[in-house]
Amino acid sequence: MWQTLYDELKDKGFMVVAVAEESRGAEHARPWIDQARAGSTSSYWQLVDTEHRLEDLYNLVNVPQAVWIDERGRIVRPPETAGSTDHFRRMDLSTRTMSPSDQAARLAARQAYLDAVREWVNTGRHAMPPDVARAGLPKVTPEIAEARARFRLGVWLRAHGRAAEGDLQMAEASRLHPDSWSMWRQAADLDEVGKASGPEFWERVQALGNRPYYPPPKL
Repeated sequence: MWQTLYDELKDKGFMVVAVAEESRGAEHARPWIDQARAGSTSSYWQLVDTEHRLEDLYNLVNVPQAVWIDERGRIVRPPETAGSTDHFRRMDLSTRTMSPSDQAARLAARQAYLDAVREWVNTGRHAMPPDVARAGLPKVTPEIAEARARFRLGVWLRAHGRAAEGDLQMAEASRLHPDSWSMWRQAADLDEVGKASGPEFWERVQALGNRPYYPPPKL
């Protein structure tokens, strides 16, 4: 979807920068990048962040999230869910399928987000005034800062053959920053391939109750 939008708007100075957060190494993100580029003669920028630098800079907690930055380098929309919805929470877990109505609603929300980006590029609509954008930036608490440090330490320990110690650090990171689904999923995938989308993931999602997994953007 981003490739189509980039192709449409690239002559107006628009660029998509997609960043995969991947603690296991860049090679694990390569298939997704190749798939996005398939058939394209000119693609948007696709990067791999193995150290979660972007997550730290913008306090990102889930994927997909987007930050809108204008031509002057100013954030005009702080981190927000980029076209995904909570309809997946009603998925039939035995077949991993959603109802036609939920699929349609999810696609409509994705299209609405892309349309908003298109309007911003063409007309400036949806860009926030500086004070509003600044107020909407996620706040970094001491607990979040410690969680990030522990998460990085955990990844380093695992990469150097000290898995048990690394797992303890990453578990503490998730305890300190429970809103970061990115940290939890990365730790889960380091521990066991597929764990990040398995029963433990669904238990965590169900524990949200009425709280959203993907807070809808305020467009």
